[in-house]
Amino acid sequence: MIKEIERKLVTEAEIQHIVSRIAGEIDRAYEGKHLLLLAILKGSVVFMGDLMKKIRIPVEIDFMKVSSYGGGTTSSGNINIHLDIQRKDIQDCDILIVEDIIDSGRTLAHLVEYLKLKGAKSVKTCTLLDKPSRRVVDYNADFVGKIIPDEFVVGYGLDYDEKFRALPYIGVLKPEVYQK
Repeated sequence: MIKEIERKLVTEAEIQHIVSRIAGEIDRAYEGKHLLLLAILKGSVVFMGDLMKKIRIPVEIDFMKVSSYGGGTTSSGNINIHLDIQRKDIQDCDILIVEDIIDSGRTLAHLVEYLKLKGAKSVKTCTLLDKPSRRVVDYNADFVGKIIPDEFVVGYGLDYDEKFRALPYIGVLKPEVYQK
């Protein structure tokens, strides 16, 4: 373990178990549908990569880049779309937004409505990690990997200042790293 990590919160083995469980839930929920996994860059790429390998039904993928953080560790509350989905067949797609973590819920609540307005057939959400204690809007994901406490976590795609994304586990970052 690296020195900036206080402790492991979710091990590699637990992550793979969560991913397999969620993939099975998705297989059952989307059987016979035109499933489009929509990764929210950059954090969810690792999770989506593992998830799509375990889903057994036909699936397509796409990406959006959205931010609500203006730097630092807290959400600004403003949702900014930096890379939008560009599909001519969106009205035929059952979109499953794949996210790494839900904190305030603002981003996903906004994206669900945004994609519905763009004409998506259906829009649901999937998150690896959920911090309901941080919620500021009434929002719950349709598929949840693990509920975690209000701690600053990194690894498996999650970062602090673009660092720690490549860790194979999810760790709690030492406060002295981000409370400078």
